[in-house]
Amino acid sequence: MATKGFTTCLWFDGRVEEAANYYVSVFKDSKLGGIARYTEAGPGPAGSVITAEFEINGQKFVALNGGPEFSFTEAISFQIFCDDQDEVDYYWDALTADGGQEVQCGWVKDKYGVSWQVIPSGFVELVQDPDPEKAKRATEAMMSMKKLDLAAVRRAHAGE
Repeated sequence: MATKGFTTCLWFDGRVEEAANYYVSVFKDSKLGGIARYTEAGPGPAGSVITAEFEINGQKFVALNGGPEFSFTEAISFQIFCDDQDEVDYYWDALTADGGQEVQCGWVKDKYGVSWQVIPSGFVELVQDPDPEKAKRATEAMMSMKKLDLAAVRRAHAGE
């Protein structure tokens, strides 16, 4: 992988190769990069994975087997901007599968604890409408949802 730009390092307690393969399977425009393993010098067991590189939609990541000292929180999340509701449904279903969880207002936590915001195209314009009443109705609709339903937000925005 190139060294220019930024690479997001995600700290895992083991399962880094599994996680990298999972993310590559979820996102269509993705690829797996290098896998680095511990040697006899340690500190992990020789042959076990220390890092796994992968790329999603042009964004570089490295999964690090850092141990149990740190875990993911919602203070960091990744936004997935979707073309339509079908794409929202796809990512929502994929990221909540096998132990992921629905959160609130379009947020989901995957089975590794990484937080994602799954956002349909046109949503931001509705909640940021210059008309404060329309924006308020759209925001109130969003606040009542877990997975964002763009049609329902549009109806609320329109006052229906």
